[in-house]
Amino acid sequence: MSAHPHGPAHEPAPRHGAGDPAGSVRDAHGRLQAPKTRDVTVVGSVNADLAIALTALPPAGQTVRGADAVRGPGGKGANQAVAAARLGRSTAMVAAVGDDADGRALRAALAAEGVDVAHVTAVDAPTGVAVVLVHGGESTIVLSPGANDHLDAARVRAAAEVVSGARAVLLQCEVPDAALLAAAGLCTGLLVLNPAPARPLPAELLRRTDLLVPNAGELAVLAGQDVAADVDGLVRQARAVRPDGTTIVTRGALGCVVVTPAGAAEVPAEPADAVDATAAGDSFAAAVVDALLGGAGLVDAARWAVRVAAVTVARAGAAASLPRRQEIEQDQTEQDRDEREVAR
Repeated sequence: MSAHPHGPAHEPAPRHGAGDPAGSVRDAHGRLQAPKTRDVTVVGSVNADLAIALTALPPAGQTVRGADAVRGPGGKGANQAVAAARLGRSTAMVAAVGDDADGRALRAALAAEGVDVAHVTAVDAPTGVAVVLVHGGESTIVLSPGANDHLDAARVRAAAEVVSGARAVLLQCEVPDAALLAAAGLCTGLLVLNPAPARPLPAELLRRTDLLVPNAGELAVLAGQDVAADVDGLVRQARAVRPDGTTIVTRGALGCVVVTPAGAAEVPAEPADAVDATAAGDSFAAAVVDALLGGAGLVDAARWAVRVAAVTVARAGAAASLPRRQEIEQDQTEQDRDEREVAR
């Protein structure tokens, strides 16, 4: 499979539009290309996370004791931006936070990770908050979107330079559809959509997306069906949602499935002792983008992403759990050494 989600057979020669500036080029979607000034721009959510580990979720009307609360940066958009930056990609964030202590702290935390926060704007609303209940390695999340709901098309268009100037634009669904559509319209690189949390999405957004990265439940929502029982069902749903598109469906401990118009391939998960799955999908999406920008094919990009996600789930927290490139590479070197010694 090609490094570009559409594959060589699906990439028409560059074309010019009537009235375009001299020397300009439009891509397969008819988008006028722009000079690239960074690797990744993430358009999405920023939240203050409050995580509590539990032995079991409380029944309705009951109280259970949990471990000490852990506060930290989160939100699917912020997690993906930090993940991309820790993998060594030049990254910008387009988002909205409150003009409050949480908003200022989150903006500073992103900047400390090397993320360009010039377009993380303060609005007249409280910063988004997520309460994360961690139990059995899985997470149940209650989200108060706050400022994230104020990321509108106008605010995204105000960041046109960092969106159109990115080699890849990464979107999720903790912000309004208007923001996602505006970003899709501005993107002149690879457009990757992680449709989480799950909700029906505009057909135009799905059409413009180059690579869709849902989990099995999110894919089912987009397809308007029950969750698929097997890989064949996932492939059918992916093609029903986007007959001509490329999709990587994540399956947690079962790995993922890469689906293109021409075929499908399963990629197994890496072994991991699951501690907290909160940011696993975010690290996976960012790692796929990282690998594709590095020239990997789709299946190899998925293999890299499951390695990154395996490290993420073995750690507590959201942004705090996201690994750096050298950690993944060091783990692989140690694993290769162990396998050679066992083979002797």
